[in-house]
Amino acid sequence: MARAVLVTGASTGIGEATARRLKGAGWDVYAAARKDADLERLGSEGFTPVKLDVIDADSIATAKKQLDERGLNGLVNNAGVAVSGPMEYLPLDELRHQLEVNLVGQVAVIQAFMPNIREAKGRIVNVSSLGGKMALPMVGPYAASKHALEAVSDSLRRELRPWGIHVSLIEPGAVVTPIWGRGRERADRLEAEMGEQARARYGKLADKLRSETDKIAERGVQPDEVAKAIEQALTAARPKLRYVVGSDAKMRLRIKALVRDRGMDALIARTLDWK
Repeated sequence: MARAVLVTGASTGIGEATARRLKGAGWDVYAAARKDADLERLGSEGFTPVKLDVIDADSIATAKKQLDERGLNGLVNNAGVAVSGPMEYLPLDELRHQLEVNLVGQVAVIQAFMPNIREAKGRIVNVSSLGGKMALPMVGPYAASKHALEAVSDSLRRELRPWGIHVSLIEPGAVVTPIWGRGRERADRLEAEMGEQARARYGKLADKLRSETDKIAERGVQPDEVAKAIEQALTAARPKLRYVVGSDAKMRLRIKALVRDRGMDALIARTLDWK
């Protein structure tokens, strides 16, 4: 019997690349997405489509019934959004939404499918980010969600150790995925809603970060590079606790270890040069 895996956020980017890579390796892939059009496409491509919205309890319950009691050899928590903006002006509902999707939703999915994971003594892979280790200005909400996901993953791994159920974290740097385009659209809308004072204080920084985001298409790794790390986390005899993906992520973490927080503050300020 083929190994079974559930991949959330499988319609695009890292999730889609992971689903394709695992399917190519012979896995039975349950590809989860929110939109019917994406589910229809995934089904036509040989995946088992699962309608799943990580912040909708009814949606999670329905997805759980679809898998019934089938064991899961892998659960890849990849669904996520990116909210950005200055913390001084960020609407609190936007912060709540960020944490609901990238943190609470991940825990909800884990809780729902833990019986399936236990049945197969499977593994859990949570897709974090370099943002889970380093919080840049203007992306505080996204970084907060990933920092929290790191903590939850560490606690979960230690809790599940007696049963031999491993939990790995994937920590990519810049990846060429649609999340950044969608995040930019959300950031543009939020900036317009925050008003002139916020624009006067943070507009130059926002423009600088937009410019840096535009470079991801040139500098970022392809989603399949992250998918490779996810496959390793699911199949290695001794999976790593964390998989750092991308030369930019590895370089920045080395720098962070050398210069500590105050030095990193100064380095980021010089790099962005927005005041």
